[in-house]
Amino acid sequence: MTATAKTPEHPDIDADMWGKIDEVIDSNKDTPGCVITVLRECQDIVGYLPVELIGYISDGIGIPFSHVFGVTTFYSLFSLTPKGRHIIKACTGTACYVKGIKEVIGRIENTYGIGEGETTEDRRFSLEGVRCLGACGLAPVVVIGEDTHGDVTSDKILGVVDRYQ
Repeated sequence: MTATAKTPEHPDIDADMWGKIDEVIDSNKDTPGCVITVLRECQDIVGYLPVELIGYISDGIGIPFSHVFGVTTFYSLFSLTPKGRHIIKACTGTACYVKGIKEVIGRIENTYGIGEGETTEDRRFSLEGVRCLGACGLAPVVVIGEDTHGDVTSDKILGVVDRYQ
């Protein structure tokens, strides 16, 4: 990036990541409307958008922090907190709810010590409740990463989740 911008210190961002972030900023900073693109690409590098990174992006693209932060918090695509290596999306739509997804979620919460919207301390898993995954015929449904698991029960779910290291 520019020689005037000081790279902040952050425990989750190493020197190699800062280099990639600088490349993203440099290749987009002169493009009108680049905020979402830069945020998305930087989140792909780090895994989330810590406030220090948002400030660095803001300085790098020359857009006020309040605007960049506002975009970050407006879109659900962006996260201000670290996510797990494996994101567990549990469908809470009507079909899944009726067929016992709450018990499945409860088993995950009790076993891994996280609630919906939280991440395990070791960042292995994040748990998200979503309104519909569009797989009602497989209810109740859980998606882990890119894998869809149907007809899950509170008895089966730990065997499924434990496969993800």
